[in-house]
Amino acid sequence: MYRLLIILIITFPAAVSCEKILIGKDGDNTPVNNFELMWEVIDRNYSFFEYKNINWDSLYHEYRPKIQNGMSDSELFGVLSSMLFELRDGHVNLYSGFDRSRNVEWYSLYPANYSPDLIENNYLRNGIETKGPFLTAILDSIGYVYIGSFSESINDKDIDEVIEKFQGLKGIVFDVRNNSGGYGSSGEIITGRFADRKRLVSYTVYKSGPGHSDFTPPQPNYVVPLGKSQFTRNVVVLTNRRVYSATNDFVLYMSVFPHITIMGDKTGGGGGTPYDYELYNGWRFRIPKTMTLAPNGFNVEHGIPPDINVSLSGRDERDGIDTILEAALRHIEKMSEQKYAN
Repeated sequence: MYRLLIILIITFPAAVSCEKILIGKDGDNTPVNNFELMWEVIDRNYSFFEYKNINWDSLYHEYRPKIQNGMSDSELFGVLSSMLFELRDGHVNLYSGFDRSRNVEWYSLYPANYSPDLIENNYLRNGIETKGPFLTAILDSIGYVYIGSFSESINDKDIDEVIEKFQGLKGIVFDVRNNSGGYGSSGEIITGRFADRKRLVSYTVYKSGPGHSDFTPPQPNYVVPLGKSQFTRNVVVLTNRRVYSATNDFVLYMSVFPHITIMGDKTGGGGGTPYDYELYNGWRFRIPKTMTLAPNGFNVEHGIPPDINVSLSGRDERDGIDTILEAALRHIEKMSEQKYAN
């Protein structure tokens, strides 16, 4: 195996969704050397071999005979991409100057359970307001917030104004369907506006050695109340399979609070932080080398089940009705009525 020189570029972990690692190039740029380097880096650093029951040594013996030094770049890319696909991980990619490999089975094999046109045409015709990445509206006496990406930083002023706008309402529907992630700090910033007190929301374990079971002890993560005010009335978070990565973390954080209900479909997962590496030929690839656990120890890599499972009915969709959103509105109405009855 080739000697690896790994240099960690220290970043602000609360403000980014991935970190970059560079590999010292001490081997010749050949297809065989690039294959060996990729295999060894993944062997030493990938975090989910045991969780996913993947025999990485067996895959070496399957794919190594397919690599020859006379093969073209496109042929090499195809073999490396196929080997990466065996990890069944949306956080695993290979980037060249001409292509990018990706695995989308974490959502593509499941119902969409979301139609942006349906929401726009039937629920948001009047009173739409945007605050940074947040699209907001009031549906009768319940607030509605949609955020489709965490790819831009959350501004404190924007989320504070959203919370202030909805204070006094019966509740809030917070819709993150089709939000596939971005900045890891986004979930903490938003959840802090719904926090009734400091709570343990997750644990992170980090790869600590070359063995497949070499991890640090679980490191606790907390969310505390943030911003000018907190919304502690009834909240429903809407999810589907395209909720991934940093947004998966956000759903996990929100699920800890007793006044918040997760509704819709199981999330797509993506519970590991991806790190970037570079091959001898300049191609980059990324793999996760952490794992995220719920406070009870549940590994969220394959998604978070909702508190209430609801699917978008095809008949409802044809009739202009979002089954999941309607269920959320009814849930908040019911919980509000029970509160006042008591």
